[in-house]
Amino acid sequence: GSQPVSSPSWHRCPPHLEACESNSNDFGRVRAGCHHRDRSRHKRVAMKKVAAEATRLGLEGARFRKGHVVATSQRLLSSNLAIKVQEPIRSPETRITTLPSGLRVASEVRHGETATVGVWIDAGSRYETQKNNGAAHFLEHLTFKGTDRRTQTQLEVEIENMGAHLNAYTSREQTVYFAKVFKKDVRRAMDILSDILLKSQIDPRAVQRERNVILREMEEVNKQHEEVIMDHLHEAAYSTSGLGMTILGPVDNINSLKRQDLRDYIDTHYTAPRMVIAGAGAVDHEELVALSEEYWGSLPTESRTTYPTNFDPASFLGSDKRTPGPDDLDTAHVSLAFSGTSWTSDDSFPLMLIQSMLGAWDRLSGAGAKVPSALAQSLAERDLVHSFSTLNICYKDTGLFGIYIVGEQEKLPEALKVTVDQVQRLSGPGGVTEEDLNRAKTQLKANLMQQLGTFSYVCEDIGRQILTYGRRMPVVETFARIDAVTLEDVRGTASRFVGEQGGQAAFSALGKIDKLPDFGSIQTMLGKG
Repeated sequence: GSQPVSSPSWHRCPPHLEACESNSNDFGRVRAGCHHRDRSRHKRVAMKKVAAEATRLGLEGARFRKGHVVATSQRLLSSNLAIKVQEPIRSPETRITTLPSGLRVASEVRHGETATVGVWIDAGSRYETQKNNGAAHFLEHLTFKGTDRRTQTQLEVEIENMGAHLNAYTSREQTVYFAKVFKKDVRRAMDILSDILLKSQIDPRAVQRERNVILREMEEVNKQHEEVIMDHLHEAAYSTSGLGMTILGPVDNINSLKRQDLRDYIDTHYTAPRMVIAGAGAVDHEELVALSEEYWGSLPTESRTTYPTNFDPASFLGSDKRTPGPDDLDTAHVSLAFSGTSWTSDDSFPLMLIQSMLGAWDRLSGAGAKVPSALAQSLAERDLVHSFSTLNICYKDTGLFGIYIVGEQEKLPEALKVTVDQVQRLSGPGGVTEEDLNRAKTQLKANLMQQLGTFSYVCEDIGRQILTYGRRMPVVETFARIDAVTLEDVRGTASRFVGEQGGQAAFSALGKIDKLPDFGSIQTMLGKG
């Protein structure tokens, strides 16, 4: 989605506007069992390339096209819209077939010699409890450790001999396993994917060995300041619900989860109606449907346990979480967020465009203060930050909208005040012009066109959209929804999401923060207390 270029790793928005790593450099490289804590980190390298190409215009989730009219504004994202197309955009058809079990199979056929196929599961860390938090991520590790038909070594050799790429990632709401293969190997890829997901041994000895691997991974994650800040921001915002838990889980759980805990998670959540088989590139839809019936026909249609199958509703709370240090960090990393939009909210597109207008900036970028974003200009001219990026994270029933700043702690309170003032200014007359809005729309569209050139992104887009919307939103509709946003939409959205939320803000801080004002003072300073 619309995400600032300077720090793309943890930004999240509607799935049709999200970024995925490029597959241009992956072919022929084996990555069986290369685990990702979250798709956000998974896409970092590719998105930094996009950022460089975009010369830090202030948006990472951009896309492209104009000349469309939406008849009924941007409502009902889960249904089709009446759209008048003035300049048609030709894009391949996404075909969707629902099997009797409820398993959905979707594909977009494109020319070429390669394909990406995978399974998207409507289950992530927010579906866990305090007792089994970390189970989804733990399973991601164990699926590559051997099945009834393949040992770990046999699996790795088979993938290597195919010149393929096998990978997985876990997020707060979804779990994904996918393979990039030559078109002649689509059947083998489907066989392997079903084997590791449905027939994984989950050997108790492997469970024990993997504990140390995950703990080392946690150590590495904790060295990535933006990852820590975002985990803490979620805890501050959603401390009483599943979204406040981390994806890796606490150390105690990593050390105590047992084979049966992991089996129970599979038996509870891995059911046909909650899964999507997606394919993009050199795939044949009818063949993909047949392969899905062959390899995934044994999927249960409902949970086989008595555990809850749905997530607990998110409840946004205004609080803060602060972590001093480490000692070698001489700057402060802070994030302030308000309650944002869900994926299907009427306000999702206006908020993406607001994010684009606020943009991002880094003093090492060479852009100076001469950037289109008024916020970037204000922060840069006053030397208030080392870098900042606007965040817009969407979930099924809620979201986070705010800012992530790196700088000297003495200057950050003023930087936060300048930021909120700028957003509030967008809600008033003259705060945003038609030129500003059109620039944001162009940026938002341009990045989509860049992303749609890779099969991996297309496959990702298909899987996540179907789980989110129940359908795949055509590109022409996405552009039409962007073009339908008016100045009044922007003003109204800015007012609702920052101007009218009172004290409901979440705050996280890391690093050299001993002189930062307390949370109550920050709320008062921002006019929220």
